[in-house]
Amino acid sequence: MKTDEQIANTIYTIRGHKVMLDRDRAELYEVETRSLNQAVKRNISRFPGDFMFQLTKDEYDSLRSQFVILKKTEKPQTGKHTKYLPYAFTEQGVAMLSSVLSSERAIQVNIQIMRMFTRLRAMLSTHEDLRRKIESMEKKYDEQFGIVFRAIKRLLSDDAKPKRKIGFVNTTEKNT
Repeated sequence: MKTDEQIANTIYTIRGHKVMLDRDRAELYEVETRSLNQAVKRNISRFPGDFMFQLTKDEYDSLRSQFVILKKTEKPQTGKHTKYLPYAFTEQGVAMLSSVLSSERAIQVNIQIMRMFTRLRAMLSTHEDLRRKIESMEKKYDEQFGIVFRAIKRLLSDDAKPKRKIGFVNTTEKNT
């Protein structure tokens, strides 16, 4: 069984969805990608567009260029060339795969993957809360700094006015 980190490394964001590719799923289930896709095609009515979609050539090429950046140990098993563009499964598609592939391994892998998706959602939620707090603080401090900036502007405008002399003026020197 793969570690949570290894599974997390096979979750990508494509078209705004967190997805897993067919080949990564097949590797986790210890079956050939071709066999996984055949099982899906036999049950295609269970996989609407929001559960599974096929990548476009541009998406696949973009994804392959990302693989080059990854360390060799993190690099997914992609192969250099593929005859077919890969399928991407959303979280709901991953759950549906467990009903199509009913082996004990598939069930255990799906449980692990669903837990990983849940953790990812929790992390994203935490980051969203943090983002909101930061935005709130920015608004609050923008108002406070606005006061400071207005005070600085007032001081600068006062510097532009002619100054009258301060101090003792010797009137005897003027008369001479």
